[in-house]
Amino acid sequence: MNKSICAAVLISALIGARAASAQGMLLDFAADKVIKKYQTATCDELKAQKKDPRTDKEKEAIQFLRNDSQARVFFINKIAAPVLNKMYDCGMIP
Repeated sequence: MNKSICAAVLISALIGARAASAQGMLLDFAADKVIKKYQTATCDELKAQKKDPRTDKEKEAIQFLRNDSQARVFFINKIAAPVLNKMYDCGMIP
């Protein structure tokens, strides 16, 4: 491979890594937000929670997770234990 092709491949790889890193940071942020919501809410607050209409950003995030199975697995693996433990402690699941 000549130097210009190698450089193009390297630049593409770096851009892809940067995009993946940004995506990972966004997934971490969203997961941390969900975890914090459950950790800071009282059981009564969780039980009384009404289904608020979703914001455009929430709808976009949900659609993203539906379309990207790897991102969805990462997100669910991160939030599953803290959220389900809180729900169990509150008697919301058997």
